[in-house]
Amino acid sequence: MKFITLLAAALFANTASAANHTDPATIAAIEATCFDYIDGQLEANPQRVARSLHPDLAKRAVIGDTPDERLGLRRMSKEELVALTKQGALKTPVEQWNRSCKVLDVSETAASVRLETPWFIDYFHMGRFGDRWIIVNALWYSKPKLVK
Repeated sequence: MKFITLLAAALFANTASAANHTDPATIAAIEATCFDYIDGQLEANPQRVARSLHPDLAKRAVIGDTPDERLGLRRMSKEELVALTKQGALKTPVEQWNRSCKVLDVSETAASVRLETPWFIDYFHMGRFGDRWIIVNALWYSKPKLVK
């Protein structure tokens, strides 16, 4: 049992530190895509959001079982997210922006990223296309609303 625990810890340590061994320019490019995604929404800039997203984006949230579907997912396309951004759905004054992008793992052509805001958390899978990093998949959930 102790061996399995040590093995699991070693594997996690290797994965958790993968982003630490990536060159700073790659990390900066991945973070720039993450910030295009969130800052574009917060400033209601659909062009900025659109450039961060793959045309075949799969953006989903777990909604559980519904009358229509088991293991339900709320689905959103690139076009839907860009349209919501154009409508200003998340427009927020810049002094209220509180967001962070954390690169979790990076390989030659793929990266995992965690975005946190006061309202939700997104987990991204990004792909590298030439010199651009683009969000291919996003799984997100809303944070519980704090009652004052």
